[in-house]
Amino acid sequence: MRVLAWTIGAAAVSAIGLGGVIARRLTAPPSARRFDLTVRNVEQEDDGVLVVLDRTRQTTARGRYFLMFEASGWAQLSEEILDRGPDLVASRLTVTSPGLEPSRGDRASWSGIFFSTPAEAELSATDVRISTPAGMAPAWLIEGDGDSATTWAIHIHGMGSPRSGTLRGARLATELGYTSLIVSYRNDGEGPLIGSGRSMLGAAEADDVDAAVQFALDHGARRIVLFGWSMGAAIALQLVAGATRRSQVDALVLESPVLDWVATLKANCVRAGLPASAALLAVPWLTLAPLSRALGLQSPIPLRALDWIARAHELKTPTLVLHGTRDDSAPLSVARSFAGLLPDTVQLEEFDAAHTMTWNSDPDRWQTVVSSWLKAQLPLD
Repeated sequence: MRVLAWTIGAAAVSAIGLGGVIARRLTAPPSARRFDLTVRNVEQEDDGVLVVLDRTRQTTARGRYFLMFEASGWAQLSEEILDRGPDLVASRLTVTSPGLEPSRGDRASWSGIFFSTPAEAELSATDVRISTPAGMAPAWLIEGDGDSATTWAIHIHGMGSPRSGTLRGARLATELGYTSLIVSYRNDGEGPLIGSGRSMLGAAEADDVDAAVQFALDHGARRIVLFGWSMGAAIALQLVAGATRRSQVDALVLESPVLDWVATLKANCVRAGLPASAALLAVPWLTLAPLSRALGLQSPIPLRALDWIARAHELKTPTLVLHGTRDDSAPLSVARSFAGLLPDTVQLEEFDAAHTMTWNSDPDRWQTVVSSWLKAQLPLD
């Protein structure tokens, strides 16, 4: 019996430890980019340069993607994928950073962040700073044009992604004449550093984006659209759940939204080779004060308050959801349930895409869908 009790106790300690590891990784401060691709060959042709890469799920994805090189430099890739045998593919470089000359053996990183600065996205931006409860947060302000300039689009990036990732949406907002505010928030690597730098999964970060909404209102915004990407979508939903912002935000455009953190944890455990049930071991570390303090969080994270399936009835703001059928991070099934609960409020558009890659998978369709929907929701006076 003593042996049995020791075995059960050891198993419990092991489970608690695994839960702490999962929670620690989920909330970790932004880390350095992983350069996990190797350039296998470089091909010079009359009409440009091609890089040969290992055949992976990423490198064979249809669409427009971005390659960042460890030694420095970047390249935008064409949509064409060329076979180079059973294990390799080639991609053509369409636009590159000045002086980039890729070589065999270079290490690179695959990304959906197609533009790293407003200038690369052909946008004219001004640097501004927004006073938030966490401190001063840098943002890019892109002035609108014409009658639509008083409609402000506030672009909210996701966890582990820089604000430049939202430039894909800012280009569309600019074409519609909207003013864009591309924000940062606490502990995202660009905004204010608070405590240990760990993410609060949007629960506290929403206060910083709320300050950005107030900045827009103070600077002439008459209508507001929130573009939220991944965790940024969860932040946007928190804002419109409050009585004040609910009446001030006119529409939501949510890309690959995290609608239920427990479901997202389960999906990411499966992707990491763990059973989905392992995600439940992390929940106490996130939600209970003693464990969350040990983790380095400022306070427990209210996961139930971030469950938008349970809170769907609170959403009154017209919402467009863009989600990939190959998303193994924020499950599509959750987005489908969300839209099914709110057929008069939420429109779901599915793409053959991975997490936050719907624009990349089909930029023309993405543009048409979002533009048409926004024009219907926010017609000119």
